[in-house]
Amino acid sequence: MRLLTPKWVLLHLLVVGLFVATFFLGHWQLTKAAGGGGAVNWSYALQWPLYGFMGLGFYIKMVRDELHRDPDADEPGTAVVLYQRPRIDTSDDPELAAYNAYLAELNERALQQRGDGAR
Repeated sequence: MRLLTPKWVLLHLLVVGLFVATFFLGHWQLTKAAGGGGAVNWSYALQWPLYGFMGLGFYIKMVRDELHRDPDADEPGTAVVLYQRPRIDTSDDPELAAYNAYLAELNERALQQRGDGAR
């Protein structure tokens, strides 16, 4: 199964560790707030567990995406590359039109050297 590769196992362990750590940090902020801390400590006491659940939610989405991903989609050679010849600008600027014609000629030479001859 794809989720049992060494990369995924390490990621599972990291997520579990960070999820548990957010609750320890929330408890630590709660003890500081109860010991006379200000409003910032109270807010962090609530935020740390929320960060943990938010990260867990992102991780679950990532796992679902991995399970629904087509493993053959990563194979090389499946992409279709479309080529469109550059258009030569025939506007009122003759210098720009000449430059575009020069670029089109360079492109043709490069295609012929590559052996495509895509026309």
